[in-house]
Amino acid sequence: MPPATLERSAPSLFKQGPSPLSQLALYAALALFLMVADARFQLVGPLRRAVATVLYPAQWLMRQPVEFAHQGLDYFQSLHQAEAEARAARAQMLQLAQRAHQTDLLLQENQQLRQLLQLKNRLDTPAQAAEVIYDAADPFSRRVVIDRGQAAGVVAGAPVIDAAGVLGQVTRVLPLVSEVTLLIDREQATPVQNMRTGARGVAFGDPVAGHSGSLELRFMPSSADIREGDLLSTSGVDGVYPPGQPVARVLRVERRADSTFARVACAPLAQVQGARHVLVLQPLAAQLPERPPASALEAPAAKKKGKGESKTEKTEGKGGRAP
Repeated sequence: MPPATLERSAPSLFKQGPSPLSQLALYAALALFLMVADARFQLVGPLRRAVATVLYPAQWLMRQPVEFAHQGLDYFQSLHQAEAEARAARAQMLQLAQRAHQTDLLLQENQQLRQLLQLKNRLDTPAQAAEVIYDAADPFSRRVVIDRGQAAGVVAGAPVIDAAGVLGQVTRVLPLVSEVTLLIDREQATPVQNMRTGARGVAFGDPVAGHSGSLELRFMPSSADIREGDLLSTSGVDGVYPPGQPVARVLRVERRADSTFARVACAPLAQVQGARHVLVLQPLAAQLPERPPASALEAPAAKKKGKGESKTEKTEGKGGRAP
């Protein structure tokens, strides 16, 4: 028999170990023992902690991509949320700014209305409140349009004032609106009186002077007692404006040797450029007694003249009979 054909392995009898059933029972008993021992005596606790300590770096390294993905997603979500909140905050700020502006405007209008109501209580002249709605279309005039017209009882020539002083005069009346010519219009003339000296004069509008226009007190003699800072009020002699209403304040007085009259520039006290709420007064002529006719005024003068002539004739007659 050739040597290559000889069987060199051990007999199968010596290769037999525990049976699979015995191995299963042994491993099951070992697992049950370890569970009971771990539950009762914590036998495998140190081993568990050692294994957890050894595996922690690997767990941390494997968890980083997941954490990075979650952080990136949270960052983009928070960025989007922050942008949305910023837009909402800007819109809210705009609304609050608009409300604050409206509140300031309402407070200002309330203050003006209170001043107007106090002024109305101090006036004996019938008045009604009105609101300036827009400026006149003519760029070469200084006029505004108010929301009271013929239907509200406004008449042509009615004076218009605000809380600070005289603003102008109604020059055109329509059914629902009226046109007011401001003091600074070149065609407007206002009889005034110096509150310090009592001297009377006429203030004419000068829309070119200054940024917002002014008044010029014309035909004042160079020797007139007028100073810078003097307050001018309505005199009431025109039968339109009630007396004592503030009109303007003297800015400067120029006296020239080559002119008989002084040049007096005045600043209007009323808010001629931004008036919103005004009072429309009834013309003073409606409250004054009627002016007597010219014949009644001329009769006494003619009578006096006739008496003077008769006395002269008597004197001449006596002189003729003298020896």
